[in-house]
Amino acid sequence: MKTELIPVGGTGHLYAERAGDGPPLVLLHGSVHDSRLWNGVFAELARHHTVVRYDARGHGRSTPPTAPFRYEDDLLAVLDHFGFRTAGLVGLSMGGEVALDFTLEHPERVRSLTLIGTSAGGHEWPRSPELDAYAAAQHASDARRVAELELSLWASLGDRAPGFRVIEPMVRENADTGAAAEKGHALDPAEVAVDHLARIKTPTTIIVGADDHPEIHTIAARLTDGIPDARQVVITEADHYLPLRAPGPLLELLLGVA
Repeated sequence: MKTELIPVGGTGHLYAERAGDGPPLVLLHGSVHDSRLWNGVFAELARHHTVVRYDARGHGRSTPPTAPFRYEDDLLAVLDHFGFRTAGLVGLSMGGEVALDFTLEHPERVRSLTLIGTSAGGHEWPRSPELDAYAAAQHASDARRVAELELSLWASLGDRAPGFRVIEPMVRENADTGAAAEKGHALDPAEVAVDHLARIKTPTTIIVGADDHPEIHTIAARLTDGIPDARQVVITEADHYLPLRAPGPLLELLLGVA
């Protein structure tokens, strides 16, 4: 495995790891996560692919933003840095949303698209006390509260399920910087993914954990219906942290589609 720092935003950089040989595959983590999300599948994927995982801007070992930026532009910088003309994209949650938006912008650069427990630009979430509390904690930059709500809402299988030893420290370490980075993400409200799903011609697989948030299942159905020829797979005994909860079933799927 080789580690690299990819220049973005002037003096900033993204921390990335590359391993293996074969068709390129890029892994994108979600909000309040970092590239440790892929610990359970990274090494095995590298036996079949050139695999890159990286920490998004302001997460993990990547530098925080100092000006408005776009996660999609950072992904383009990653592909260009490694010389990938095309790559398979695998994104979870926020990472899936970035991969989806990137595919709409740069379809010629994406060989396959795998969306895991993802949201989608333009999808309106229903109000709930828990989600409102989470949004309020992020807005207030209350890292302790963000971490508590993240673990209760999204790691619903708790500490007795696989992967929690990675999940808990990853969430607590990224709760502050990750929320701050999202505030710096320059959104384009005129272009929302849910209005353009039919444009996606890239082979697409939608994966969701059986124990993920109910609205994630609603979004998965919406994406499956809207993206031509997309297929949906539900993995049992997995919540929003599916790559750490059920790495075996996920690995089998990724090797079949990526």
